[in-house]
Amino acid sequence: MISLNEGHNMKEVLDNLRGFAQEVFLVDSYSQDETIDIALKNGVYVVQRPFRNFGDQWNFALSQLPIKALWTMKLDPDERLTEELKTNLHDTIMSEKADGISVVRRLWWMGRPMPVHQSLVRVWKTGCCRFADVAVNEHPIIKGRIIHIPGDIEHHDSPDLEHWLEKQNRYSSAEAIMNYQKAPLADMPRLFGKPIQRRMWLKKKFYKIPGRYMLLFFYHWLIQGAWRVGWVGYTWARMRVYVMRLVEYKRREMELRGEIYGKKCYGSGQPDQRVLQFD
Repeated sequence: MISLNEGHNMKEVLDNLRGFAQEVFLVDSYSQDETIDIALKNGVYVVQRPFRNFGDQWNFALSQLPIKALWTMKLDPDERLTEELKTNLHDTIMSEKADGISVVRRLWWMGRPMPVHQSLVRVWKTGCCRFADVAVNEHPIIKGRIIHIPGDIEHHDSPDLEHWLEKQNRYSSAEAIMNYQKAPLADMPRLFGKPIQRRMWLKKKFYKIPGRYMLLFFYHWLIQGAWRVGWVGYTWARMRVYVMRLVEYKRREMELRGEIYGKKCYGSGQPDQRVLQFD
């Protein structure tokens, strides 16, 4: 796992992995909350490293951590494995029929399970994987055969809307900077390629589509089935559109100013001893 201020997730994710994972590693980007305390208390191998981008952080983890297990799994602190998935992972690994394994990740939003699913490669034989070196939308590149198995990863996306908005603000800035700099996408954009390549094709063409935000809302609301969860599903569909608008607006702002966003500092820091301090 990689982390930044994931103290609200660490106990639950480590409880979920207890008795299943042979070893757990965490690359932390200098969390200010209880992330490290909880991880160390539960026997996690923890290192800290500045965050540059997601692909870079994961490639560091795969190449530099002393992983001894024969198989490796990428997991985010806000994800949980179902018992069905644990059983199927164990059986598939023991069968030795694959080099990589893809699973289904199901979204949870505002504490409710959503009818939103995504197939992702998350497990591989140790040593046969690297990540695309991109700022966001990183994905594993596996040497060998990949098979899909049933069972879900539950994605509990943020403890509340305030946390989610703060995270999406950073995500949309990273996306906007990539667009502004015309950085390479996570994979080759191809309409008739692999799922990741189709997503990259749509991503490349999205901002040229007339009525794109209305179409995107109806895709989330109707095709992905968010309507089945009522108001909770409606807010999710609307907020997904909001994030895509932010990416476009931020990119256009950078084009107008002729410069990318600089580093931001949010919240309080440490006292500066050069000036008087008052309680």
